[in-house]
Amino acid sequence: MTDLKRRITEARNYVRGRTKFKPDVAIILGTGLGNLAGAVKRPVRIPFTDIPHFPVSTVLGHSGELVLGTLSGKKVVAMSGRVHYYEGYSMQEVCFPLRVMKYLGAKTLVVSNAVGGMNPYYERGDIVIIEDHINLMGDNPLIGPNDDSIGTRFPDMSEPYTRRLIDLTESVALDLKIKVHKGVFVGVAGPNLETRAEYRFLRGIGADTVGMSTVPEVIVAVHMGMKVLGLSVVTDMCLPDALEPASHIRIMKAAERAEPKLTKLVKEVLKRL
Repeated sequence: MTDLKRRITEARNYVRGRTKFKPDVAIILGTGLGNLAGAVKRPVRIPFTDIPHFPVSTVLGHSGELVLGTLSGKKVVAMSGRVHYYEGYSMQEVCFPLRVMKYLGAKTLVVSNAVGGMNPYYERGDIVIIEDHINLMGDNPLIGPNDDSIGTRFPDMSEPYTRRLIDLTESVALDLKIKVHKGVFVGVAGPNLETRAEYRFLRGIGADTVGMSTVPEVIVAVHMGMKVLGLSVVTDMCLPDALEPASHIRIMKAAERAEPKLTKLVKEVLKRL
């Protein structure tokens, strides 16, 4: 058994010691979006600090607990809060919770985040379905020895975000009269926000939104053969010629205002899976 497999097994066994619940869907909730976990029925809540080898979030707005239960009739395990590369964790540590959720039984990942919007057709509070991403984080969670029992050495990334789930989410949004966009997300290391010149560069290479998470988890999800749906909430507009100062508090408040729409959308998507 590799060291990674051993740590996954120890963390999984701890969670199973608290509950025998076997989830089908993993959910990662980003900045200001943790309240979706409050909609989970008959929840079992386990603080990250209790689970062996789990990293612990240091960021305001990330409560840091694993929540297992049912949502829209589906068995889910949700991360209420996440950790980020910029907190000083390695890419492998950032993605460790997802690996544990996969080994608890989850086959599908729903990941959400708060993003800066660079597409001028977007507005603060809009929801964007991620259809592709660009990794500019300067690292990759798959660097190092590969455990073939977990995933292939060279995972194919031609469809990191599952087309069937994108189409389903568009259909649900139309039925619920929730405006959504589709776009390309670019992941950067952070923690500082970008300069005007950087926003021009990122927009120029084809990105619609920018954030400091999600890309590592999606790479690892694909590595493990999971289906992926990515959803972003635009919390600030990053238009170089009309750029205004932003703060984490303002970003959190914008995410919280948009959360009811995201919660409604995710619940209906899960119902139709």
